[in-house]
Amino acid sequence: MENTTIAISNEIKDKIKEFGNKGETYSEIIARLLESARKRQLQDLLMNEENTVSIDEAIGNSKKPSSPLKCPISCLIITSASNFSLKTSACFRGT
Repeated sequence: MENTTIAISNEIKDKIKEFGNKGETYSEIIARLLESARKRQLQDLLMNEENTVSIDEAIGNSKKPSSPLKCPISCLIITSASNFSLKTSACFRGT
């Protein structure tokens, strides 16, 4: 892998170093932090309850006739053992 040089302040360099393990390069530290941030973003997206409906509402909606052009996409969100929600969106089939 080819390397490059980026300019950062000594303060940021020291903060990055605080996240490192013994023998780990700055590149390895940053790669690990980026992977952790990606996972957190995905978790935040999946756990976001905005635009969600309850299981009962989703079941009721599924029994209603829908437009032939729409195909519902649902994602079950489990926030606790007793709290479930279903995130639903619609996609449109191409012609």
